[in-house]
Amino acid sequence: MEFSQRTSRISVSSTLAVVQKATQLKASGINVVDFGAGEPDFPTPENIKNAAIAAIHGNFTKYTPTSGIKELKEAIVERHAKDFGSKYTIEECLVTVGGKQAVFEAVAATIDHGDEVILPVPYWVSYLDIVNYAGGKVVPLLTREEDNFELRASEVEKLITPKTRMIIVNSPNNPTGAVVPPAEMEKLLALAVQHNILLMSDECYCQFLYEGQKPFSLGHSGNRENLIITGSLSKTYAMTGWRVGFALGAKKLLSHMLNLQSHSTSNTTSISQKAAVEALRGPQDSVQVMLAEYQRRRDRIVAGLRAIPGIKCAMPAGAFYVYPNIGAYLKRNGVADCQALVDKLLDKAHVAVVPGPGFGTEEHIRISYATSMENIEEGLQRMKKFFAEL
Repeated sequence: MEFSQRTSRISVSSTLAVVQKATQLKASGINVVDFGAGEPDFPTPENIKNAAIAAIHGNFTKYTPTSGIKELKEAIVERHAKDFGSKYTIEECLVTVGGKQAVFEAVAATIDHGDEVILPVPYWVSYLDIVNYAGGKVVPLLTREEDNFELRASEVEKLITPKTRMIIVNSPNNPTGAVVPPAEMEKLLALAVQHNILLMSDECYCQFLYEGQKPFSLGHSGNRENLIITGSLSKTYAMTGWRVGFALGAKKLLSHMLNLQSHSTSNTTSISQKAAVEALRGPQDSVQVMLAEYQRRRDRIVAGLRAIPGIKCAMPAGAFYVYPNIGAYLKRNGVADCQALVDKLLDKAHVAVVPGPGFGTEEHIRISYATSMENIEEGLQRMKKFFAEL
């Protein structure tokens, strides 16, 4: 059997591969410290779960409009307006099956074969493959570790060509936790306007910023033609399994995305949509509780990693990941590359992390600290011993 070029251009998510192997080890009775999955360990808040239960008992279990129920679209634009000062209408909002679908559809609706997409490195694993699937060409922009991986608009400008169609920005960033300063975000949007290209701003982690930074969105700008915002309830409200995301942007672009969605998934699960309404309109205190705990965990894991000789670790300004440089330990004792090190770390020390090549770099690993402090302490001890023996 021959397979399509489209699927041959992409590979399985490196994050998923790590999760699958860690799950297999756990199933065999091995105690694995799992830093792989980018998923809050907090339960979904009770008010959100109760809204879903009420939806079930109310028989809200049928198909809904593909673009999402009106109530949820109203809640999304209301929450975004309250948090960021934006003024989107419900016609400029599309509800998707998780934030990843919003990203996929936005790329599929705008990128043709040979079109260039500027992608800062390190990047979330799926951006590259989604662009490849669409037939586009990723133009990588390597950010600097010594600058805490911060993105600069001046560096982006150097890469813009007549073939450039899109810039993808994820702030706070997965995998580094880097945050693009608001002034730089404004400059990026100005570049998009100047060159008539689309800026995709992925706001998946927008509520998780440290040191008193305020959440920021370009949505306040009022720009519709050069900006699309993608977002998710998964991280903000610990709703990863509920699969609710959204896009905010120009009606014409969203109509193309909706066409694709109508022939793929149709609507987001009806019950999840009702839960999402409660998440957005109900109490928001759970977000601050998670943020405070994430900062405590971040401080501990960065200190622990920096205490291991040879490991460098930038301080994340947001999200819930660290991206330490383990280059000093490559090419030792048969460890040929980053993937080999990650495999050995899981097999010998039973610590699961994600290798850097999936994010575009060769000497890093991604560690999610969206796990308990007990796991962090145990994982740090195991890694310290592992690297000492390596």
